[in-house]
Amino acid sequence: MRSGLTALAAVLVVAAPAAADSGLEARLAAANLKRGQLLYMVCKACHDVEAGLPHKVGPNLHGMFGQRAGAAEGFKYTDALAKSGITWTPESMDAWLKQPGTLVPGNGMAFAGIANDADRASLIAWLMANTGAQ
Repeated sequence: MRSGLTALAAVLVVAAPAAADSGLEARLAAANLKRGQLLYMVCKACHDVEAGLPHKVGPNLHGMFGQRAGAAEGFKYTDALAKSGITWTPESMDAWLKQPGTLVPGNGMAFAGIANDADRASLIAWLMANTGAQ
């Protein structure tokens, strides 16, 4: 009986990331790009998304998806973000936008986060559509 419970627990642990991914996938599929654009207005104070524009207080976000966090050329990052080992994916961006200080303690971004799951998905979908994501 005990080995059966251990096997079930192992299956649940393996299945948990897939369930989380499918939740984000569903939220991204239902995302509101106009809402994402509106939410980006807060980000725009520190970040641009168009290729070739210079960094602001924060790095230019063009081409960020698939890239390692803290690696945009010409921008000075905190050691915490540069050493985080994060690669920007919709999943990592979802965790970052939820609570940047929790995901990477000591990062330099002065942003509390977005608690609303649908809003985060809308912003991520907008960023994917406007930063050159493939």
